Amino acid sequence: MGWLFYTDGRVQTYADEKAEITRLCTFEGERRKTELVKACKVGSTWYAAARVTNLDGTSVEDATYVTDADGSITFGAVFLTRYGDGCWGYKDMEESAGPNESRAPLGLIELLSGLKDEGSYAQDWRQRCRDWASIPDYQEGDKIRLVTPVTLTDGSTCQIVTATHYRRGRQKRRCYRIEETGGLVRLSKASLAGSELLSSAKGAVSPVLAEYLAGRE
Repeated sequence: MGWLFYTDGRVQTYADEKAEITRLCTFEGERRKTELVKACKVGSTWYAAARVTNLDGTSVEDATYVTDADGSITFGAVFLTRYGDGCWGYKDMEESAGPNESRAPLGLIELLSGLKDEGSYAQDWRQRCRDWASIPDYQEGDKIRLVTPVTLTDGSTCQIVTATHYRRGRQKRRCYRIEETGGLVRLSKASLAGSELLSSAKGAVSPVLAEYLAGRE
């Protein structure tokens, strides 16, 4: 399915977007109904878990999903969104269609029904979401080794960096200090996949405390 844009200005805020995602995931047919269980926005993409039940109370039979104990199935959906010329638009995909965007929170993934085919597009998508969620959120002062060297714009590379920040106005922006040169670099979350924590800021003792403890030995 392609993009669908609303030209009437009904969607302008986060709340408007969530209400529209909820509406799109809530409908009733002759035999089944679908309702939104949870929706989360990451960047400009909405991720949703939607539950399907049979109106007559019987168990839902589906070729892709294992029926849950209550007779329903819950599937994942991805909604790409963007604004343009005062309009809001979306493109929706079901998880088994193989969406590229795969940053759904683990809390949403855990709501989804089991899959009958472990080699399916949906299984691959869920694993990519888990892999993304497993990338560490390093703290200020953490020293890390990237799994592979990152090439910088000047052609040099870096692999061992320390989490720090710089200021832009009143905002603090995360960056990393290069161990070899002392320079600063911005790194994407994807580049931190598989990285190794060499030393933790949480475990570091302040210089004053270290001197005090050394004097008591």
